Amino acid sequence: MKKSVFIGALTAATLAAGVAGAATLDDVKARGELICGVNTGLVGFAAPDANGNWSGFDVAICQAVAGAVLGDPSKVKYVPTSGQTRLTALGSGEVDLLARNTTWTFSRDTDLKLQFTATNYYDGQGFMVRKDSGVTSAKELDGASVCIQTGTTTELNLADYFKANNMSYQPITVDSNAEGEQQFLAGACDAYTTDASGLAATRAAFANPSDYVILPEIISKEPLAPAVRQGDDQWTDIVRWTVFALIAAEEYGVTSANIDELAKSTDNPEIKRLLGTEGDLGAMIGLSKDWAVNAIKANGNYGEIFAATIGEQTPIGLARGLNAQWTQGGLMYAPPFR
Repeated sequence: MKKSVFIGALTAATLAAGVAGAATLDDVKARGELICGVNTGLVGFAAPDANGNWSGFDVAICQAVAGAVLGDPSKVKYVPTSGQTRLTALGSGEVDLLARNTTWTFSRDTDLKLQFTATNYYDGQGFMVRKDSGVTSAKELDGASVCIQTGTTTELNLADYFKANNMSYQPITVDSNAEGEQQFLAGACDAYTTDASGLAATRAAFANPSDYVILPEIISKEPLAPAVRQGDDQWTDIVRWTVFALIAAEEYGVTSANIDELAKSTDNPEIKRLLGTEGDLGAMIGLSKDWAVNAIKANGNYGEIFAATIGEQTPIGLARGLNAQWTQGGLMYAPPFR
């Protein structure tokens, strides 16, 4: 018994050491391309146009990381993943980075051996119904049929919410947001549930968005974060601090329009360190001095990305809310660059 336990522990340690030795940065540089797992298609977050060009809030994260690592935000290969395939794609090494509306949870972080880098969108699960249903609250959905994506935290949250409120429901399972949208529009379910941001993005793509209502209840916490595999601390740091660079840039007023001028003229030591004109933070993570400059130039700072892809002036129409800077009452906060 002792021998088998020892061998098992040794094997686990050996495997862990092998994983820890993985150098994703070297692989990406040698390939000259970042492989990024994204949504199969969610307007505002990640969706291809008619020519196959991807854009969106999550796509901008992929491009910022490519800018930081390769100096060129266009060097990204996008791999569409569903709610069921996304975590496997990351864990198996099919993708270098998962930027796909994925909730940071205990089990995913620990049991699945994923590493969540930094929350880039604070979300919560909601419900959408047809306006002519007359439903104005999730508490009125007792006995309703609900379209739900399998392999997601929303599936578990839905069960918890109805149980806690002594209500019943009929789950209509779907594999993707596109299928959920089709089923909901076809009347196969009374309500569709997913992250509130996803509901807004889905509704924006409808022919008549005003015919549908997103109910006021938010029934969960859904911190969405880019994820990488455990065991490669350098790569985790690169992705994490790239997200923080975008957030810090907004806080310090560094934009895609003024970044070159600030790199030459600012007296703010924090901005100097961020932009690589003082010290060499890039060397600490295996990147060039201007890694953050290249990340920010890809699509602008966090606020610019939010406004252009999912903000109030877009069809998605999301307010900043919890995703405002900490100085504006939100939760967006980057640790110091020093």
